Amino acid sequence: MALTLRNHELVADYAFSLIKYETRPVLDNAGKEVPGLHQVWISLNNPKQLNSYTTDTVKEVILAFRRASCDRRAVAVVFTGVGDRAFCTGGNTEEYTTYYAGRPLEYAQYMRLFNDMVTNILLCDKPVVCRANGMRIGGGQEIGMACDFTVSGDHARYGQAGPKHGSAPDGGSTDFLDLYVGVGRAPESLVLCEPWSAHKAMHYGVVNEVVPVHKKKDGSFIANPYVVTEHFLDEYGRVVYGDFKEGEAKDKAKATAGECEIDLSLLDKATNALVTKLLYTFPDCTRKTLESFRKKKLEVWQKNCETSRSWLSLNMNTEAMAGFPAFHFGEGKEREIDFAQLRRRVAEGARFDQKLVEEVLPPSARGPFKKLMEG
Repeated sequence: MALTLRNHELVADYAFSLIKYETRPVLDNAGKEVPGLHQVWISLNNPKQLNSYTTDTVKEVILAFRRASCDRRAVAVVFTGVGDRAFCTGGNTEEYTTYYAGRPLEYAQYMRLFNDMVTNILLCDKPVVCRANGMRIGGGQEIGMACDFTVSGDHARYGQAGPKHGSAPDGGSTDFLDLYVGVGRAPESLVLCEPWSAHKAMHYGVVNEVVPVHKKKDGSFIANPYVVTEHFLDEYGRVVYGDFKEGEAKDKAKATAGECEIDLSLLDKATNALVTKLLYTFPDCTRKTLESFRKKKLEVWQKNCETSRSWLSLNMNTEAMAGFPAFHFGEGKEREIDFAQLRRRVAEGARFDQKLVEEVLPPSARGPFKKLMEG
């Protein structure tokens, strides 16, 4: 008599609508599909907004990782995004601006879900591979670093946005990034919010593998033309590998890129190859190895995530009230507040109220913000 296995999902047979949940074949060393086993792909499905996640998306990601973790036939989980522009750019700024800004209690409830999402990635019983199909910024960088491996297209960018847009990267980056790149390098990304190319992220230890995605008309691939990959050092011995090109070199890169199409086939090939390597390991030994390895992330994450949640919630009454509307409502290059004016006014003892926010917002954002506050 066949054994009927128990279902350990939180919500059995849940139908996902905001993300994609699919199983794909696992290939053996000969490139043939392995019967009876598969890999699970969890894909953020909001490409028009660069795969930013809303509250309801976060709920689905939690359920998806719980389902994948319970999947007896799954060799690994691949976490990615739909399209070729972004893996994830973090929380949905429209929702942040129009609903959460000014409502700290509501944001505290949201951050409870966000923290559960990160924790579910870290506790998944399967190896988790981040397939970075484009930008991994802000909260996208945080959930990406919660994964065990990262395979990246070389057009991807990695970084934070918090201190530039009214928040702090306390959803995991202040916990995880120094584990990858060291305490000397981490503040460059955490505070200055200057993005790293995929090549630089690999050089720093954030990424495991980088593959080209720019395909020429003859079918050949080239390295990201916008990034320095031709040499490692400049004439002064400084490392320039992975830097973004500037000036005339950037203009030439734009022309070269214009002659190419973005093709993620090599990214898929590299992702499948990594899952194949995972196939040829003992499943329980792999799970225990990852549990031990993840303790280093979990230790700092569990120490900080609740107090970070509280601070981020309260911040929705102050700097986030200015930063998110500036980014969401601002037009063109007007996506940041007047930082110097904010610092001057705060130094003078100004109250952090609607009047101050309107004063420091870029001109194109002031009207929509005022209308929002009146609604």
